[in-house]
Amino acid sequence: MDADLEALAAAYGVATWYEDWHRKRRDVADASVIGVLRLMGADPDRPAPPPGPAALPDTMVVRAGSTRALPAPGTITLEDGTTRTATAIPADLPLGWHRLRTGDHDATLIVVPVRLPEPPVAWGWMLQLYALHSAGSWGMGDLGDLAAFVAQAHGAGLVLLNPLHAITPTLPVPSSPYSPSSRRFANPLYLRIADTDAYLQAGPALRAEVDALRPAPPAGAGRQPAAEDRGAASLIDYSAVWRAKLAALELLWPLAGEVDLAADDGLTDFATFCALAERRGPKWSDWPSALRHPAAPAVRAARSGPRVAFWVWVQRLVEAQLDAVTATARAAGMHVGIVHDLAVGVDPSGADGWLLQDVLAAGVHAGAPPDAFNQFGQDWGLAAWRPDALAATGYAAYRDMLRRIFRHAGGLRVDHVAGLWRLWWVPPGMGPAQGTYVAYDPEAMLGILALEATRAGAVVIGEDLGTVMPAVTEGLERMNMLGSAVLWFTREWTAPGQPFYPAADYPRNALASISTHDLPTATGFLVGEQVRVRAKLGQLAGSVEDERATAAADRAALLARLTAEGLLAPDADTDAIVLAMHEFLARTPCRFVTASLYDVLGETEQPNLPGTTDEYPNWRMPLRLGLERIVRDPRLARIARVLGERGSPRPQPQPGRDAPILAADEPA
Repeated sequence: MDADLEALAAAYGVATWYEDWHRKRRDVADASVIGVLRLMGADPDRPAPPPGPAALPDTMVVRAGSTRALPAPGTITLEDGTTRTATAIPADLPLGWHRLRTGDHDATLIVVPVRLPEPPVAWGWMLQLYALHSAGSWGMGDLGDLAAFVAQAHGAGLVLLNPLHAITPTLPVPSSPYSPSSRRFANPLYLRIADTDAYLQAGPALRAEVDALRPAPPAGAGRQPAAEDRGAASLIDYSAVWRAKLAALELLWPLAGEVDLAADDGLTDFATFCALAERRGPKWSDWPSALRHPAAPAVRAARSGPRVAFWVWVQRLVEAQLDAVTATARAAGMHVGIVHDLAVGVDPSGADGWLLQDVLAAGVHAGAPPDAFNQFGQDWGLAAWRPDALAATGYAAYRDMLRRIFRHAGGLRVDHVAGLWRLWWVPPGMGPAQGTYVAYDPEAMLGILALEATRAGAVVIGEDLGTVMPAVTEGLERMNMLGSAVLWFTREWTAPGQPFYPAADYPRNALASISTHDLPTATGFLVGEQVRVRAKLGQLAGSVEDERATAAADRAALLARLTAEGLLAPDADTDAIVLAMHEFLARTPCRFVTASLYDVLGETEQPNLPGTTDEYPNWRMPLRLGLERIVRDPRLARIARVLGERGSPRPQPQPGRDAPILAADEPA
């Protein structure tokens, strides 16, 4: 690569090479580097400027108890309004968001925790909420279903959900919870209409009118064909659900009472987007130019309209039901509670793409390079933060997002947590394997996350799977944040059929699970479903025969590990093997162990098949059993007994043994 281009890339934190999932060096093509630099506002035809004298940055992040010299004497204004004069950052500053002024320069000064409190030992359930269905829900799982499940969770300490981020309230409704319109607000699709105050206040005639809108439930119970062969009637129709719930909310709106639009400017801004999207369409870049920026005069004038008040009211209904779920979890004795999931990014056409456009990289798609399960790489189509813009604005947008989520969360799982260090950017017009990494400031990204989690009394779990630098797992460990220890990955990946690690070798600071939403279920892995479906859909990079051989070798290696642990009889059937997998996880020293309903109930199809869109019914498959049968299913009770006994002595990591690849390291 040209030396000037390489220097410019280094100045902007753009990688010119990286290590792949085999830990081998991969050089990035010049065209990819140039494409990403242009997205960051750099001119690839001009060399990087020489470094200037040290100056006060726009944002300073310091750990509690540390100090740092200042280029000149300054004044620190604390969060509470008190001021101090200083020639250096004093070590006794309280945690929080402060201001620093030196000369004529103002900066944001953020004091973050050294680490979070030590997480407890707990077990719980992993739940794709949309996949539940009950006699009370409207075509998909909702917050009423969640409250009912939490109340009967067999003594679990936590429930880990899929993202509940907001949609753009237009049709059609996208199915993926990982491509939200906004990560700062919640999805009204999950409202239980019958639990809203307006419905409870309504008279019999109005209630009957609302009840008549309920859509037919998907044909989720009983045997279904393979995922890609399912008919529309057996899948969740998000658009039909939204049409019905929106119509119900319109009927109930006259009972809402007065809505205060001045109470929460951020919520009113989001509601303004919703009102404009209803009239102008879901893609804000197609709106008239006078409406394309939230600070435009025409937009400010629209913020007081009655439709804006409607969308503020809808969000407050969702927040009330989220609070009710939290209260139910607390009453059920859950010492962690509801753990929410933070998507990597947002739909660039959605609310946050419009409201936060000044701190997002226009045109970039976040994704991931090729790895073992996604052999062509991934383009998630998501907008990404511009690291320079975040720093210039004091990370205010990032802080606001975290604060809103932590209002209703006992914990937060950060999807693709490596994105706090670096994120794979795919330039426009290029394939997912043609991107490159852009660096972020982990001291700021991780520190702010720790600060807001500390204030909320919440735990943090990082999904540190895939191509992950050692600094990621080390950083999570240092901050008392949990990593992810997925059974499929806790082994060497040097060749097919490599041994799985013993339970004793799992890391302490991790959440252990059999699988994830993007990977085969327990039963699917045992029967080779991941090979069958990817072969049928043309998603394999190698031959079908080779993939089947790899899957068979991996299955044999897993059974060998379970047998060596004394958990498996030679003639064990699939249910017995799945139970043994959970018994295996219960033996690990991991602080959190979770069981997915997909694994416990013997579901074969994974919820999402990365690299597919309409070829596979991603995020649209309901669980085969309804909630009323799930909570009484003896398989749930068996798994709960196994995981609930984790208070007994557990094997500890062996000194000198490497920790599992792609999981947080555990000191001996």
